[in-house]
Amino acid sequence: MNQTFTVTGMTCGHCEKAVTRAIQEADPQAQVKIDRSQNKVEVASTQARETLARAIAEEGYAVAA
Repeated sequence: MNQTFTVTGMTCGHCEKAVTRAIQEADPQAQVKIDRSQNKVEVASTQARETLARAIAEEGYAVAA
């Protein structure tokens, strides 16, 4: 299932890697695409939206509903 999140606080490539890593820890098979300029994170995953949002937030980034 494809899901799109609005994630603020990503300012560099390290931030993108941290968000990707957090998502893939929740779902190792997840495919992640990040558009930092638009604050968008697209995820193809079987995990629940809440699980992925929590993983991103626990990494220190704000996730809009």
